[in-house]
Amino acid sequence: MPTIKEVAQAAGVSAAIISRVINNKPGVGADTREKVKKIIIDMGYYPNANAQAVNEKAKNVIGLIIPNLLNPFFASLAHGIEKVASEHKVQLVLNSSTFDKNKELAAIETMLEHRYQSIVLHSVALDDESLIKLADKIPGLVLLHRYIKPLAHRCVWLNDEMGGQLMAQHLVDQGHKQIAVISSHCCTASVNNRIASALAVLEYNQINPINSLIEINESTIEGGRAAACNLLASGQKFTAVLCFNDAMAYGAQAFMQEQGITIPTEISIIGYNNSMFSTLSSPNLTTINCPIESMAIRASELSLALIKIAERENQEVFKPQLNEFFPELIIRDTVTKLM
Repeated sequence: MPTIKEVAQAAGVSAAIISRVINNKPGVGADTREKVKKIIIDMGYYPNANAQAVNEKAKNVIGLIIPNLLNPFFASLAHGIEKVASEHKVQLVLNSSTFDKNKELAAIETMLEHRYQSIVLHSVALDDESLIKLADKIPGLVLLHRYIKPLAHRCVWLNDEMGGQLMAQHLVDQGHKQIAVISSHCCTASVNNRIASALAVLEYNQINPINSLIEINESTIEGGRAAACNLLASGQKFTAVLCFNDAMAYGAQAFMQEQGITIPTEISIIGYNNSMFSTLSSPNLTTINCPIESMAIRASELSLALIKIAERENQEVFKPQLNEFFPELIIRDTVTKLM
């Protein structure tokens, strides 16, 4: 690992400036601070405070970074990893990025400062190149619900193309031709693949939602409410809404019901994820099942296995495998068949 002097030399500043940035002290310009942070990550430098004790403690931790603590989907994810942590007698340390790139980077930096080697990351903010660089520095980094080809053996993901197709085809099979879409503002492959596949199915069936019937917002309950409000305000007629995830579907359903709209008699809604509250909404939500707890268990077991492999001299024992999971249509009560 490089020394603080080597980092300072690379950044063209003094060691004192590096120390101020690391300890979040004032007296450093914003541009310099960001430059130093980037060089620290690129060089893999972190302060050596009782390094041996820190390293030993870090081996007994699984770090988990997720975008949101309120969404029940991520609660199921965390529960799966907690099961593995308990079984292996290691501690689970959780952090949330709140869908923000800087917060996601800060969470990663904090875990690296504590020398965590096992990190499961559900990233919606960082690009592929950044994640590939991080994988070189973190032996047990595993990406959950994200697929990057060069890191395929470190990814656990859902076939979102199939999921998008299942959503759209179910609405088509029920006779819906005027379909609105509520999507996420996040520009990840998961979002793009899911929605693009759904739109492709609609186009194949000669259904092309006009721009005013495609709403993009935060992938939260509040985002779903706001999107539903905009759809109704557009004045365009639609009989069904295809939602990026269950949280947005809950929000859309609640807002429409508050406006006196009967679900599904007047408007049908389909979600995605089959989160724990899907059977608690009224009516129960038709959705696509994402086995996120099983995926999380696989991701955390893979992360711990990668750490053990990294400690061995002979790494030929590692046999990479693809960790792709598949969605399933769950038919409940929010989609009606048109006559």
